[in-house]
Amino acid sequence: MDAGEEPMSAFGAVTAQTNKLSRQYQALLDQSTPHTLYRWVGTGVLLVFFFARVFFAQGWYIVAYALGIYLLNLFLAFLQPKFDPSNEALDNDMEDGSLGSLPTKQDEEFRPFIRRLPEFKFWHAATRAISISFVCTWFEVFNVPVFWPVLVMYWIMLFVLTMRKQIQHMIKYRYVPFTVGKARYTKNSS
Repeated sequence: MDAGEEPMSAFGAVTAQTNKLSRQYQALLDQSTPHTLYRWVGTGVLLVFFFARVFFAQGWYIVAYALGIYLLNLFLAFLQPKFDPSNEALDNDMEDGSLGSLPTKQDEEFRPFIRRLPEFKFWHAATRAISISFVCTWFEVFNVPVFWPVLVMYWIMLFVLTMRKQIQHMIKYRYVPFTVGKARYTKNSS
């Protein structure tokens, strides 16, 4: 051991290992960023495994319900603009031009749709939630006895009402949260 080196404490060793794992996890996330389709397919497969576990184990309905509510919340944040045009507090700032807004008239300048929750963060949060829920199904403490049809009906009602409200908001403020891409023209089109 050199004179300049201090012996590493147990806390220092754990911190160093945690930092190393954190960097490796971030590198894995960075590598997966451009592969949108594969990321969502993997998340869908994980969700199928989760639902198969709940179906075959005949339990953990409250975990599935909580996951459904959380995913609905994420989806709504994904659909909403970052700067809500209906927010009264932001109206004055938008009129001054200090904040971006969505165009409401034909002659207004086009401003791109900026999501409140970007796609990558939506995917990451959804995948983490599904993974945690899957792990929870292996512990009996989370298997709370409930009458699952009530939870399903309540979730469907909640989904319909919140999506109806969101669609009305989109129609009122004339924004579409999805882009179909750039228009492509062929040489033969007239």
